[in-house]
Amino acid sequence: MTDTAFIETIANELKEENSRVKAAADLLEQGASVPFIARYRKEATGSLDEVAVTAIRDRLHQLRELAARKETVLNSLEKNGHLTDELKEKVSAAQTLAEVEDIYLPYRPRRRTRGVKAREKGLEPLAEAVFKQEGMDCSAAAETFADPEKGLESADQALSGARDIIAEMISENKEARARLRELFLNKAVVRSRVVPGMEEKGARFRDYFDWQEPAASVPSHRMLAIRRGEAEDVLSFRILPDEKEAIAILEDLFVIGSGEDAEQVRRAAKDAYKRLLSNSMETEARIETKKLADAEAIRVFAENLRQVLLAPPLGAKRVMGIDPGYRTGCKVVCLNRQGKLLHHDTIYPHTGKGRAGQEAEKLRSLCEEYGIEAVAVGNGTAGRETEALVRKIDYGRPVSVVMVNESGASVYSASEAARLEFPDHDLTVRGAVSIARRLMDPLAELVKIDPKSIGVGQYQHDVDQRALKQALDDVVTSCVNAVGVDVNRASAELLTYVSGLNARIAGNIVAHRNENGPFASRGQLKKVPGLGPKTVEQCAGFLRIFDAENPLDASAVHPESYHIVDAMARDLGVTVKDLVKDPELRGKIDISRYVTETAGVPTLKDIMAELAKPGRDIREKFEEFSFAEGVEKIEDLAAGMRVPGIVTNITAFGAFVDIGVHRDGLVHISEMADRYVKNPAEVVSMQQKVMVTVIDVDLDRKRISLSMKKPDDKLRP
Repeated sequence: MTDTAFIETIANELKEENSRVKAAADLLEQGASVPFIARYRKEATGSLDEVAVTAIRDRLHQLRELAARKETVLNSLEKNGHLTDELKEKVSAAQTLAEVEDIYLPYRPRRRTRGVKAREKGLEPLAEAVFKQEGMDCSAAAETFADPEKGLESADQALSGARDIIAEMISENKEARARLRELFLNKAVVRSRVVPGMEEKGARFRDYFDWQEPAASVPSHRMLAIRRGEAEDVLSFRILPDEKEAIAILEDLFVIGSGEDAEQVRRAAKDAYKRLLSNSMETEARIETKKLADAEAIRVFAENLRQVLLAPPLGAKRVMGIDPGYRTGCKVVCLNRQGKLLHHDTIYPHTGKGRAGQEAEKLRSLCEEYGIEAVAVGNGTAGRETEALVRKIDYGRPVSVVMVNESGASVYSASEAARLEFPDHDLTVRGAVSIARRLMDPLAELVKIDPKSIGVGQYQHDVDQRALKQALDDVVTSCVNAVGVDVNRASAELLTYVSGLNARIAGNIVAHRNENGPFASRGQLKKVPGLGPKTVEQCAGFLRIFDAENPLDASAVHPESYHIVDAMARDLGVTVKDLVKDPELRGKIDISRYVTETAGVPTLKDIMAELAKPGRDIREKFEEFSFAEGVEKIEDLAAGMRVPGIVTNITAFGAFVDIGVHRDGLVHISEMADRYVKNPAEVVSMQQKVMVTVIDVDLDRKRISLSMKKPDDKLRP
């Protein structure tokens, strides 16, 4: 299959025009990033969005892998003298890897199977004669093949060997495999059982000790849970259809007579399924169900991550960060509006009755000294108690107090990036800095952490790690470029995700900034080592330079389009700054006058939107939130209580909500609304503030059941 054929295949699958798909594929081939193509090459691709461009990229990779496998198979067939024009045509026309392998299977170099051993004993002619089912006397025919020197003591042994050969012929038949594959796909059942003696150790898998459901509809989270139970030797599971139905398919395909030879083929067909095909097809079914479960788990994880990364930022404020603790104290840091560490200390408000007041006064004094505008309190151990202390302080002016999810802060504090930034400070200081910066700008801080450590996925360690990394990297890249990056404040880690940049060039940008001071214009980016014309083209539109002489440098207008804006301003007899400030002037612009081959209406509309709000942040405005007073631990909860919470994770079966008791509660999908909910994401989003009702509290298992339904929907004990 040629690249042209790839384009046609993808265009048909996506129901897109060939020219659009080819344009996107060509740009990808030239090294353009997905965000760049979607944002700045709309005329070439017909305004394909990031989802479509990503689908084209991934499908191209799959088709090239398929083509490479076909080439390997064809080379093997030719090398071993099996290749014919018919075989070559079949391999070339195959649409899937499974189809390629089915075609190749009869010609693969063989292990010493029972069928191979029977062939070595000269039983292939007998097997072929029986398989024809022309009414032959099998016993008489087999008698002539009996040969003690070959280990064939009787006609029965010869017939047994012939059936082994026939069973392999059936198991390698392309149509038989296709029919059974369809049966497994549509009618197989997942059955899990507890491994004897593992009932107590595997108590958390008790739901699956005796479980079954159709493989075609098993939810991702259940499939992954069952597989994890198997990996921990707690569960065993099979994926099989009704055996009689499977064997009936083979009999329908291969039993064509009614005599003794037909009965031999019937026996061989049954053996082929039970000994060979059932295992082979089950392996495929396990792979396919795992693949589907992985895809759904990764999709949910990716969407959760996107919402967390795009959480509203507090912005450039002077922030105090507190990493709470009991015995070891609370680590306190004070940052300026650029996130630079100004001061750090440790307080011990929870170690004795007399300490709380003293330490509260210390916090008040620090807030006054460093002009603190907001306090970020980590939600870990002693978080609620520390938050309560901080809220009671009289600062003499407004100071926001916000609980911050600290998942992954410890991972960052031990990372190479944290060590390089704070070589003279320990893990606790770095962790508190991370908590404070998360409040200021969640995206800028969270990109420093492996997304798997942020705590918004499900079974993330059980899914295909390469596929997971690709998906999460795509999300981070998409979010970073959608928001844009202040090149004069961004960390090297954040810059790494900007279109066209890598870790080396991001480091060069930071080094250049440190040595020469802030960038005054996008044009100065060309002075950075490694930033050639192609790289600048990819990254410039996503990098922001605020307070630059040219207001477009703070916008998403690409430098390649500056001349268009200059022409608009010139035609009106004003400056670009005037266009940005005055909506009446912009209203006089007829964008059709500025259409060119490379800058069409889509690009011009984007330019006009940017002129209206240059450098605008696509994220929502930050709103303060606080948990219910007096509810700080799970023991404080009781059924029927209504409490505020924040959605911290969304799964296929519901959403987890932080209600401030150090243990997230679960709102099951059945308790999310007054109607049927198919997908929790229809109802909630990450970081959403919700009111929930406590349904049940299981202190032994530390489980909290919550509901988002109206409180008068039904009476709860």
